[in-house]
Amino acid sequence: MGLLECCARCLVGAPFASLVATGLCFFGVALFCGCGHEALTGTEKLIETYFSKNYQDYEYLINVIHAFQYVIYGTASFFFLYGALLLAEGFYTTGAVRQIFGDYKTTICGKGLSATFVGITYALTVVWLLVFACSAVPVYIYFNTWTTCQSIAFPSKTSASIGSLCADARMYGVLPWNAFPGKVCGSNLLSICKTAEFQMTFHLFIAAFVGAAATLVSLLTFMIAATYNFAVLKLMGRGTKF
Repeated sequence: MGLLECCARCLVGAPFASLVATGLCFFGVALFCGCGHEALTGTEKLIETYFSKNYQDYEYLINVIHAFQYVIYGTASFFFLYGALLLAEGFYTTGAVRQIFGDYKTTICGKGLSATFVGITYALTVVWLLVFACSAVPVYIYFNTWTTCQSIAFPSKTSASIGSLCADARMYGVLPWNAFPGKVCGSNLLSICKTAEFQMTFHLFIAAFVGAAATLVSLLTFMIAATYNFAVLKLMGRGTKF
């Protein structure tokens, strides 16, 4: 068997769905974790600079942000490892393996491992669906703030007075209701929206949301591929030895 023929057989039997899902998973997780981490840091600075001067008002928020940042570290590590495992499992059940090494006997251990991947991937997809929905919340808050700033910048587009247009962090549960000032209005809010820090944080949250969406698509692809791989093992395997 020549080198070109060997490469051609490997390409024909390569798990392209798993390859695409792995690349999309790595890209999405890296985007979500990296941008989400920096966006949370930017939010922390914006809150303590413009919305509250009392540390007690946002102490709980700071603790939550730091906890989420540690969770991000673990999430990135887990998904990179799990994506590599799913890719390896995809290669195991391809036609390239059967063509090179001949027909094989699937063990009970192999079937159980594939079934485990199907179950774990399904559970991760459900959990990540919630993460995807939660990642839309900060985008919604920042978009509302940006829209309010546009109304202040172009007062002819709204009938409300500029002084009554505000961004209230307490309304979203970011700060307690007794926080002072807790909100920024009028020209002061417009000046915040023009800062590079606000613009960068807003775009980072959007990028994190896109990363969460890409990861969700990759998990759905992984789930379909893992289910198919399990069916291949169940239908093609004939042995029951460990």
